[in-house]
Amino acid sequence: MPRRPLGRRTTHLIAATVTATALAVLTACGGGGDDSAAKPTGPVTLTFWGWAKGSKDVVDAFNASHQNIKVNFEEIPSGTAGGYAKISNAVKAGNAPDLVSIEYSSLPEFVSSGALQDIGDEFTEQDRAKLLPQAVQLTTLGGKSWAVPFDAAPQAFFYRKDLFAKYQVAVPTTWDQFRSAAEKVKKADAKARIATFFPDDPTTFEAMAWQAGAQWFKAENDTWKIDTTDAATTKVAAYWQGLLDADLVHKNASFSPEWTGSLKNGTTIGYLGASWGAGVLKGTLPEQSGKWAVAPMPNWDGTPASGMLGGTSFAVTKGSAKKAAAVEFAEWMSTTEAGVKARIASGTSSAFPAATALRPVAKQVFDASYYGGQDIYALFEKSGASIAPGWAWGPTTGTTNTTIKDRFGKITQGGPGITDAIKAGHDATVAELTKRGLKVEG
Repeated sequence: MPRRPLGRRTTHLIAATVTATALAVLTACGGGGDDSAAKPTGPVTLTFWGWAKGSKDVVDAFNASHQNIKVNFEEIPSGTAGGYAKISNAVKAGNAPDLVSIEYSSLPEFVSSGALQDIGDEFTEQDRAKLLPQAVQLTTLGGKSWAVPFDAAPQAFFYRKDLFAKYQVAVPTTWDQFRSAAEKVKKADAKARIATFFPDDPTTFEAMAWQAGAQWFKAENDTWKIDTTDAATTKVAAYWQGLLDADLVHKNASFSPEWTGSLKNGTTIGYLGASWGAGVLKGTLPEQSGKWAVAPMPNWDGTPASGMLGGTSFAVTKGSAKKAAAVEFAEWMSTTEAGVKARIASGTSSAFPAATALRPVAKQVFDASYYGGQDIYALFEKSGASIAPGWAWGPTTGTTNTTIKDRFGKITQGGPGITDAIKAGHDATVAELTKRGLKVEG
């Protein structure tokens, strides 16, 4: 591909990711399914589970334009909100859907548990050439292809430009400036806060740690090295603990009625999210059109930097006998103009496609009037190019995140804090890897 939107340095990040996850795949994965499935020759009915905005619109558009495949869509909770547990339980029970949405961070765990099929015979090199090479590498584990990448998800800061102007707060470009801005917002309105700490969503904190240069998982030879107490993570944890202790940010569950209500009444005037968040805000707060803008994530030293928060792929479950049809549908969603248009035209999705050639299509279809006509896709391109190198996902994301989420929910002033939660996640991760018979240090 002629462009490298995630930057030259990210190639090293992906290499680290593949090295790390390959160990888990080679030692624990099961695979399954009919690898020799032929291309569908007659009507095939698929079941697809997902939660991404615009999914139903995409399924409807596909069904209206295809006769050989019919897709039945079921919306499930987002992965960390119960979707992954639902998928895992269905696979174990033998009644899983054919195709599922899985974020890049969770793919290694599903692969290592044997829940998915290798789709390399259907998702060919020619098919993969349409997609961002780095995204393809995130779904290539142990030398096999396990999912069709859909999007990338660089971080971004969404803010109420009208209230920033009212309170005379400059949009922060560094984390030091962010704290100063938070203090100014609280001083201007005792009920207002610049942003929210999400106790139910460890992935947001992990993206912050990623941005700062943390490296939680490393695989060297036959050993997993786990380090959640490195300088970068410690810095991020202390920073956010300071914001919480000073009551400079709200503490509400992500996408909860409390969080949404605070956005509606203007007591939360910023959202630290990712590229897909533009569609979330637009769909959640249509009455605030023209009041929001998007900025790069604040950074630590004046140098632009980003982590990746989310990012979706489509995988075929091990029990499906319809792999060819499932991959055909997944590729249509990810690599065709019609698929991308259907999703973004829904008005609720601001997906940043892994298919780089389709990003101009996404930009064209997305109605940016909500953001005052701002070219948010140009900002996402720059944010993607600044994704920090070095981060790798391990094969125990579920264990790690469940433990951290539980401890995040118990954070109180003067009581357990962020550092305690991360340490608990570290210990649970080491215990789980050891239980699986893998060598581990940390």
